[in-house]
Amino acid sequence: MSRNAKINALLLFVVAALAVLPLALGLGDHKEEPFTGADSEAETAITEIRPDYEPWFSPLYEPPSGEIESALFALQAALGAGVLAYYFGLHRGRRQGELRALAQRDTTTSTTSTTSAAAKTSTTARTSQSTESDEKTGNAGNAGNTGNIARSHPSESASEASAPERT
Repeated sequence: MSRNAKINALLLFVVAALAVLPLALGLGDHKEEPFTGADSEAETAITEIRPDYEPWFSPLYEPPSGEIESALFALQAALGAGVLAYYFGLHRGRRQGELRALAQRDTTTSTTSTTSAAAKTSTTARTSQSTESDEKTGNAGNAGNTGNIARSHPSESASEASAPERT
């Protein structure tokens, strides 16, 4: 099992334990509504401490029942999860695209380098072959050349090669 799979399995176990343990241990059995939200718990605690307390704000919309309130909360959570998933997916896709572009550029560069190296090798081979053939026929250097300087290296410019020889 890979390291990521182990971490995912451990996280799944922790989430399952967080969901099951409060039910299995009976937490909240002594309450009238065992799993109420933090808002209602806070409201109850405040009214016990200061019965004359008046809230600063009132809600903009108060749903007619607890089921509708729960449904709206679930919808809000789903929308938030969707926005987060979109954000992380977008950035992961961009990163993968950048990596693919870099890999393609590196492949193109290495192909160009290989082609360039092959061209240099073939030019060097042709130069050495022409030098060997000149030595066999006795045309070493500029001997036997009638007015033009022979190009001895491929990097020399054409103007140098075609310039008349001055004596």
